[in-house]
Order: sequence, then C-alpha cells, then structure tokens
Amino acid sequence: MFQFINNFFNRKRERKKPDPMKYLVVGLGNMGPDYDGTRHNVGFEVVDYLAEKFNVQFKNDMLGDLAEFKHKGRTIILLKPSTYMNRSGKAVNYWLQKKKVKNSNLLIVLDDLNLPFGRIKIKPKGKNGGHNGLKDIDQILGGNLYARLRVGIGSEFHSGQQVNFVLGKWDSGEKNQLPEIIEKSANAALSFTTIGINHTMNEYN
Repeated sequence: MFQFINNFFNRKRERKKPDPMKYLVVGLGNMGPDYDGTRHNVGFEVVDYLAEKFNVQFKNDMLGDLAEFKHKGRTIILLKPSTYMNRSGKAVNYWLQKKKVKNSNLLIVLDDLNLPFGRIKIKPKGKNGGHNGLKDIDQILGGNLYARLRVGIGSEFHSGQQVNFVLGKWDSGEKNQLPEIIEKSANAALSFTTIGINHTMNEYN
C-alpha cells in the first residue's frame, strides 16, 4: 500500500514538471482599437504575424488572447495579454504555470525606445530599461531570468513627448519598412524556440 501511494504522488509530481518542448512567446501591447497600429503594440504585431504564418487563430482566454501551433517538434504558445501593458506580469505568470512552460522557454517581445527604429536585439535576460511591461513581469516572476526580444522604435520625439510618441501611430515612412521588421522579429522568435538563445543572438543581434 505504501508503494502504491508513493508511486501515485510521484506520478503527480511528474505531470507537473515543465515540458522542455513547450515555449511561450508573449507579445506586449495594449488591447483595444485605440492602440492598434501604435509603436507600443509592436509586440502584438509580431505574434500576430506568427499566428497568420502558421494559420492559427487567437482565442480570448483568461487574462489574454491565446494561439498555439507546432513547429519542428516544439509547441509554441502565443500570448497577447489583455491586462494592459503595465500589468503584463499577471498574464505571463498565469500562462507559464497553466501551460507548464519553463522560464527559460519564455520569450517576451516588446518595443524599445533605446534601439534605433528597425533594429532588433534578443537577450537571455537583462534590465527592464524603463519599460513598464518588463518591470511588472520582473516583479511578478521574481527576477529577470527570461529571454526578451526588443524591437527598436527609435526616439524621434521632443522633450516631454515620450508618451505621445510611444502611444502614437507609425508614420508613413515607418509603415513602409514595418513588414520587413515584423518578419525578421518573428523569425528571431522562431529561432529562439528551435536553435536556442545563443545561436539566435549571433544571427539576429
């Protein structure tokens, strides 16, 4: 009887282990038509591209919109938090636990004022750089040991206009270049899930 009980709890523990072949790719942004096409929502645009590429639909679920597909033996889960940018951590943490994804298999895709428009940079960890979405994720997860893909939006704004710039729409020149940038960012995200962070950094940074 003791052995039976021991085996039962061992099986329960095994089922709770994170799946090393599962990845959670989170695009940061704000839900709602007022935020569509804004620089701050570029993370949403990257995961939207991946969903379209792999012919899957986002479905509204707890704390966000979710889509899922298979790629080279991996399960890729896409998330667009519905908690608004400043509360992204709650949604990220919930789906990490729900889908049993390791923190090392988490990738956050976000906008970055500190990178020139069009440049992307992926790292295995790092500081939040003043980004409110990352600040909240760091706080909820208890650290910054997760990968992030920063998509440069530039900093072409006058003093005191940062918020208006970030929440502003892409201008016509940016719109022309955006499809290529989104595609490159999506490919970098896929690369992270297949060949790992180090090779992806060498190829895309």
